[in-house]
Amino acid sequence: MRAMILAAGRGERLRPLTDAIPKAMVQAGGKPLIAWHLERLAACGCREAVINVSHLGERIVQAIGDGARHGMRIAYSREAEPLETAGGIAQARELLGREPFLLVNADVYCEFDFARLLAFTLGTRLAHLVLVPNPPHRVGGDFSLEDGRVGNLGGARYTYAGIAVMSPELVAGVRPGERAPLAPLLRSAAERRLLSGELYRGTWQDVGTRERLAELEAHLSSR
Repeated sequence: MRAMILAAGRGERLRPLTDAIPKAMVQAGGKPLIAWHLERLAACGCREAVINVSHLGERIVQAIGDGARHGMRIAYSREAEPLETAGGIAQARELLGREPFLLVNADVYCEFDFARLLAFTLGTRLAHLVLVPNPPHRVGGDFSLEDGRVGNLGGARYTYAGIAVMSPELVAGVRPGERAPLAPLLRSAAERRLLSGELYRGTWQDVGTRERLAELEAHLSSR
């Protein structure tokens, strides 16, 4: 199974750090966020990845290259302007192929075992989401989870971790070059009972702001 790492975001809330470096190259624990993902993907046997890039994207290309140092083959999907999540996936459709792929947001730190997802079979579902307990900045969560099925129901809700196994069919209605968010497509698929999921309670941090980056640094330094 190929992986796709979403790395095209501007990182407005991480400025001024992201005025000089792309968000995916922001460091935590002594290495860029994207490097943590690549190392974990390679360690569990993933050999091909697609990375979408936009803001200062060539710095990611220069730093990572063709992936050989990680024992991987890496292709880049370039966006003149960030196309948001669903738009980025649609832009990379030809590089990803027709089979389900492992999707990872570059701006999260997570110690989830990717090996389990690389062997995951979607069947007729459009995606399988990793959910986490709601962090302080998202107390309402995104989705319900009951018996492995992701929905939009009431009751206990959890936050999408930015990690999933996804079918390209989920973004079939998005044209290459079109800006499109992923959340509405996920909600629609949930309503049609086409999403499964699981809850992860291990180390996870959305690194979307300087404050959350500082929290992650403190956590990693305390080990």
